[in-house]
Amino acid sequence: RYYLKESKGSRRWLLFLEGGWYCFNRENCDTRYDTMRRLMSSREWPATRVGTGILSSQPEENPHWWNANMVFIPYCSSDVWSGASSKSEKNEYAFMGALIIQEVIKELVGKGLSTAKVLLLAGSSAGGTGVLLNVDRVAEQLEEMGYQGIQVRGLADSGWFLDNKQYRRTDCIDTITCAPTEAIRRGIRYWNGIVPERCKLQFKEGEEWNCFFGYKIYPTLRCPVFVVQWLFDEAQLTVDNVHLTGQPVQEGQWLYIQNLGRELRNTLKDVTASFAPACLSHEIITRNHWTDIQVKGTSLPRALHCWDRSLHESNKNGKAPLKGCPIHLIDSCPWPHCNPSCPTIRDQFTGQEMNVIQFLMHMGFDVQKMAQQQGLEPSKLLGMLSSDN
Repeated sequence: RYYLKESKGSRRWLLFLEGGWYCFNRENCDTRYDTMRRLMSSREWPATRVGTGILSSQPEENPHWWNANMVFIPYCSSDVWSGASSKSEKNEYAFMGALIIQEVIKELVGKGLSTAKVLLLAGSSAGGTGVLLNVDRVAEQLEEMGYQGIQVRGLADSGWFLDNKQYRRTDCIDTITCAPTEAIRRGIRYWNGIVPERCKLQFKEGEEWNCFFGYKIYPTLRCPVFVVQWLFDEAQLTVDNVHLTGQPVQEGQWLYIQNLGRELRNTLKDVTASFAPACLSHEIITRNHWTDIQVKGTSLPRALHCWDRSLHESNKNGKAPLKGCPIHLIDSCPWPHCNPSCPTIRDQFTGQEMNVIQFLMHMGFDVQKMAQQQGLEPSKLLGMLSSDN
């Protein structure tokens, strides 16, 4: 099942893959079934849903694509949209994420997708990783069905993870404590997960898990993909065992967090179209405040518009970038929330909103020391942090 909002005058289609982590063995899939049933079964889904952010049909909330045909594909496969196994004797569960996408495409062709100009496959979190894993397959499927004219593109939000070392190593017990590579390694076997052929060929047999990591799969993709990624992604920090609750952050954690931002920034340097704010957050494109965040003075809807134009222009002439219309936007400031347009932070215990300075103090940020490192007066540093430049 999926949700569709048609827009008869439009030849643009947006298919959105929902996120929500995953489970990778019988035990944690059972727990997930008990506690998060809507992510395991469509039985209790509502009859209609309201589209928000990039799925909104209000031009104020969605200046980018408000007029497109919108398709929301809920996430009930728990397999990062990669599974291709039906329920069997040995498996209590079916994992059919990759097959669900193919079936939805087949059905939409009869509902107007066949005359589409552009199909944007978007997704957040596990759905963002799902975009990287499925965008080329969707393009191939449509070509095989005889629809060569449809331009297939991807928009991956908060699904670009690093297979880095955890801040504190923990055994792989459940989804939250399991190191990123280990969880995917187990998952791919449990789900019978499939990865794109071109990525698979880059790695030895049994090493397909590599293709779940954006910086490894991206160079193998044929379709254009726009990557949206917070430099300090909360889900990444969670699997890396950096927990920012209650007590002040120790210096080791603080350095780890800054280093994570640097590593992530590095993996994005050759990504043509990207939007990476220095914020501590997770997911953005379906949030109703998604238009507020800016990187170097450009908002995300504007960057997506520039990307559309660049793809349109590059069909006509050489690859000259459009003046005043940037598509490679990555914050260069070094710590969480050094970008003043970041979403508001709330204290995880009290729910109180915090400003940047309160947040940094809460994180155990040493203003004196930091100012010294940056060669600034402490008051000047605080001024920079709290001002809106």
